[in-house]
Amino acid sequence: MIQPTGVALIGSGSASPDAVLTNDHLAEMVETEDEWIQTRTGIAQRRLAGPELGVRHLAAQAGERAIAAANLTPPDIDLIILATSSPDDLFGSAAQVQAELGANRAAAFDITAACSGFLVGLITASQFIRTGVYQNILLVGADVLSRWTDWSDRRTCILFGDGAGAVVLQASATDNLLGFDLHSDGRMNDCLTLAYAPEAKVLHGDLQISQGRYQPIQMNGREVYRFAVKRVPEVISKALFRADLTAADLDWLLLHQANQRIIEAVAERLKILPERALSNLAQYGNTSAASIPLALDEAVRAGQVKPGHLIAASGFGAGLTWGAAVFRWGRSD
Repeated sequence: MIQPTGVALIGSGSASPDAVLTNDHLAEMVETEDEWIQTRTGIAQRRLAGPELGVRHLAAQAGERAIAAANLTPPDIDLIILATSSPDDLFGSAAQVQAELGANRAAAFDITAACSGFLVGLITASQFIRTGVYQNILLVGADVLSRWTDWSDRRTCILFGDGAGAVVLQASATDNLLGFDLHSDGRMNDCLTLAYAPEAKVLHGDLQISQGRYQPIQMNGREVYRFAVKRVPEVISKALFRADLTAADLDWLLLHQANQRIIEAVAERLKILPERALSNLAQYGNTSAASIPLALDEAVRAGQVKPGHLIAASGFGAGLTWGAAVFRWGRSD
């Protein structure tokens, strides 16, 4: 019997906080207005986590729903990958998610790749399956960027929300992950940062150490927009080429939910109809690593995305990093 080495995405789940911050609420906090925000970003509201709600809680909720949708139980999971840039513990939160789920057989680790985290996690998970090491992998993208947002900075506070999304990947005789491409350019790192600011502390005599703190999110929005509109169509085209497909073959375009104008510009450059570009940005804002799986799960549960549908997904953001993957949704065997 041939060991299955293909990859199938067989279940999805998502979770978001109950608390909603609308554009009108923001207009009471900083100099902005609903029309201005919606025109430039497409965002109408975002969900925010209170002090009692952590990344691990949102990730576990999304993971539990994805596992159930895949007709599995937590003990069936071999590996948990958590893509996040805002862990509850700087040492990592994936093991906390494993404990919350009761997935006691699973190894667990974090990936930090900001808004590209889910795509990086997807490709990473696929390698463990293709080499025959694991059969069932839970991949979660979760972020609580409200922790690191400067709510007095109207350039960035209008953008970010909190949430989680998850998928289950399973070994399959038919490979449904058809092509991918990943890139990084650290020369553009300063365009989008959540940086550590060192503060010198004298420990003993002349011996100094650094005990600073992380600063709020800083972003050059114009440069990030230019980068995304140029690089995202390129990377999707490369992933499609590796899959021996074209944009005309796609059922859905699924981009990181950063800005509606980016989504529309990429769709136009790829000659994809606007209604084929999945978007829930208006309701959630930019949820970083959560945005792709959260939008995917909503589309699956709404009956838009069906088994066998062909999807091109692309993540892009801090690093700067960007990537794309082409896959068919659901089981094929």
